[in-house]
Amino acid sequence: MKRISICLILFLGVAEVSAQKDSIHIQAKLSQDRKTLEVSEEIVYYNHSAKDLDSVKLLNWVAAYNKRGTSLAYRKLEDRNTDLHFARQDQLGKLLQLQVKSSDQDIPVSDTSEENLFLPLKEILKPGEKIRLQLQYILQLPDSRFTGYGTSATGTALKYFFIVPDRFDPDNISAREYQDIEESVSFNTFWTVNFDLPATYFAEGNLKQSQPNSFTGYLDADPEFLISPDQYPSIAINTDDIHTEVKFGYPLKPEEKQDLEFYLPLHLNFIKQRIGTIPESIYISEKFRNKEDFFGNNDITFWKYRFRLFTAAENRDMDYFGIISKKVLDESIITDKQDFHWFKNGLKSYLEIQYLRKFYPDTKLLGMLNDTKIFGIKPLKLFHASDVKLTERYGLAYQYIMSQNLDQKIDEKFSALSNFNDMAISGFETGTLFNYTADQMGRQNFESLVQEFIAGNRDQETNPKDFLKELAVKDTRASYLSEFIQHKNRVNFTLKRFRKNGDFLDIKIQKNTPANIPVKLQTTSRDGQKKEYWVETEESRKIKTVSIPALDIYKITLNDEYIFPESNYRDNYLYAKGLFSNTKKIKLKLIKDIPNPEFNEIYINPRVRFSNTYDKFLIGLNFKNQSFFDQKFLYSLTPTYSTGTGKLTGSGAIAYSFLPAESLIRSLTFGVSGSYFHYDYDLAYRKASIYSNLSFMKNPRSTVSSSFGISYNYFERDLSQLMIANNDYDRYNLWSAGYGYNDSQSIHEKSLGVSTQWMEDFHKVTAEGFYRWEFAPRQKLSVRLFAGYFIKNNTRNNTFNFGISRVSDYSFSYNLLGQSATGGILSQQFILADGGFKSFIPGTVNKWITSVNVDTSVWKIFHVYADAGVYDNKNQSTKFIWDSGVKVRIIPDFLEVYLPVQSSLGFEPAFKDYGKRIRYTLILNLSSIINAARRGWY
Repeated sequence: MKRISICLILFLGVAEVSAQKDSIHIQAKLSQDRKTLEVSEEIVYYNHSAKDLDSVKLLNWVAAYNKRGTSLAYRKLEDRNTDLHFARQDQLGKLLQLQVKSSDQDIPVSDTSEENLFLPLKEILKPGEKIRLQLQYILQLPDSRFTGYGTSATGTALKYFFIVPDRFDPDNISAREYQDIEESVSFNTFWTVNFDLPATYFAEGNLKQSQPNSFTGYLDADPEFLISPDQYPSIAINTDDIHTEVKFGYPLKPEEKQDLEFYLPLHLNFIKQRIGTIPESIYISEKFRNKEDFFGNNDITFWKYRFRLFTAAENRDMDYFGIISKKVLDESIITDKQDFHWFKNGLKSYLEIQYLRKFYPDTKLLGMLNDTKIFGIKPLKLFHASDVKLTERYGLAYQYIMSQNLDQKIDEKFSALSNFNDMAISGFETGTLFNYTADQMGRQNFESLVQEFIAGNRDQETNPKDFLKELAVKDTRASYLSEFIQHKNRVNFTLKRFRKNGDFLDIKIQKNTPANIPVKLQTTSRDGQKKEYWVETEESRKIKTVSIPALDIYKITLNDEYIFPESNYRDNYLYAKGLFSNTKKIKLKLIKDIPNPEFNEIYINPRVRFSNTYDKFLIGLNFKNQSFFDQKFLYSLTPTYSTGTGKLTGSGAIAYSFLPAESLIRSLTFGVSGSYFHYDYDLAYRKASIYSNLSFMKNPRSTVSSSFGISYNYFERDLSQLMIANNDYDRYNLWSAGYGYNDSQSIHEKSLGVSTQWMEDFHKVTAEGFYRWEFAPRQKLSVRLFAGYFIKNNTRNNTFNFGISRVSDYSFSYNLLGQSATGGILSQQFILADGGFKSFIPGTVNKWITSVNVDTSVWKIFHVYADAGVYDNKNQSTKFIWDSGVKVRIIPDFLEVYLPVQSSLGFEPAFKDYGKRIRYTLILNLSSIINAARRGWY
């Protein structure tokens, strides 16, 4: 590898045009197969800290692709992506060779497989002083399918591969690992990059190109390049005050380019008016386009049908406004994404809201889908979703995740945010708050402050919390924001009631927070005329009474159209006239929908489902209040007609959940339920339950969850004459308590459950562990361990015993097609519970049992299984049992068939009744079918 020439070093010296600005010069040669990159690099690094440095940290992020235990590999598994985990060695990225010098003296490098290289300095580097580092290294580039960067069949995308200092760590002490979150590590740096490429290949990137394949200039972001045999298009925008070239790292269709030539000047002008600056050059990679385009405007594809929400031109307009907005903000604002992701994401959402308000003010969330006709009618018009505006999507996304208590605080570390919260919290919630503030203080005042803040922090690292402080100085009503972003909030404004006082209405508003957050009050007349009032609240008072002219007020609303991230909008509406004065209306709906907070909604859903061979099909109606969003108080009543018995059956439940925002508890639910169905021909059962479930708070990015539950169940069964003669149980009270732990990560899935169950005649404890290992793509090995023990067992029969190959469903909690079947195909249904044996090994267990169930992939849908166990019954010797066979996963987790081969009973295919020994799993559950279709066959 050649040294950097004296001429290039002299050129570097000229390039250092400003003190305290780092510079990096790179000569890079790409191999013919585009798998290795040979690099000569010189770094001029200044000590930007306030202390002496005895070492310098360089980021070697290609090492993130080199092994399974890196932060990148783990994050990909969190996203259910196993490509990097199962990659071959030649598909990984790594640093093959490295030599570092300073002043012609070698600097030792301890471990080139580490992502952070701490280089010891022979002389102390004082604040403001600089050091020159010469690096010679060879990179093995990874496959681009892992992150979008690396080598693919068509080209090579380079970003985060060159070895560079971490400008966000001036003290050079904190390790920073690559996680594919598009965080910047370089800013205010002068770059010179020269490529030596295979013939017919060209380079393009976000640096100014001085000559073919050579780039130079200052960047406040990280350099990125695309090396390809194709030269991709660019669009030059030249208007009165905007002169910008937009370059694309992917091909554009002629109609797409034509649309963009119209929309891009409009976008850039709109953005410049609000943030004050536009870069001279904008480079959009394919990865950036896919990440930052407009969410929720894609066509809906179902089977071979395709339903458009918006026209192709509208989609490009909305997509590229979001893309261009984020790219301009990235080029204009320097922040550490880990800590301050919310600032640029929030400003992007704010710009989108303003753009939609101007150009799509009345456009609906479902777009043209609302007008789709089926048999001449427009069924979506029956849904409230058809009335939701596109601008309301920002508040709705927050409502959706908040209702599950899976939201996160705005200033959470970015790497800890779930993928959905990256959008709903970092972007949408913050953007909603910015828009809310702009509405109350005046949009021009807000945007002037944004422009001043960006201009005053140009080319330097920015702390967005300073912006919130300046905002509070400009308008004290925004002073709550600094504290607001540090917590998961459950702010709620409530319209308590109103009272007419002469020509005025005295309206009482209550809030559940001490913060002095203003609230927007809106009145609507019968003919649709609206008036708005901003009501300032006081820090020490939670109730505020405001008087407004009565006029012809029909409806009173707080924070309409989800303009503020409240925890509950259902108490933000009151009617001033009519039967429902000072209250809310009731609305009946046929199908589950996005909730309309203006009404108390009751959903009436027709139900037809197959229950079991006794009730057969159940036909009825379900009455409930559960919409697409979770609610604290839920009720459900389902009266049904049993076609098998000709009798009325049904079930009902009421539950209330406590969802503390910042606690060890995610939810605490109390509920009661009841049901009446049949478990045998002409034999019914009645079940009444009282229960409580406690779910512990989980990291929204994590696959780990845990819960504890306790319940009391009362059962009453009809008995046949034979059952009466055998003194069977017709009534019993059952108590249950249990803890469950589940980790559903991609490679190593595991769960653990311990429980106890008791009544007057018995008390038993059980433990169950499960482990599933994906040892190759779509190839898995699973192991289940079960142990059960009777502390007391004085029962009259085997009803409550542990099952070996069949379960006794005395709690009526399994979906058995033939609850009481003792022969025939219904009795061959298999439920993985208790012993979990697939062969029909006779008997039950009334003392203790331990078993292990093993299952592994062999080829496509074919698995092999084996079960083994030991059990002990009263007054009998301990027995060892086992079985083995083949499992066919026809539809995973929905329809699976077990073919026994060898067991304690012998070679089962030789038995005359082998057909009766075949077992199957059949779950008549729509969600299982959907999940199977989504995962595909394996």
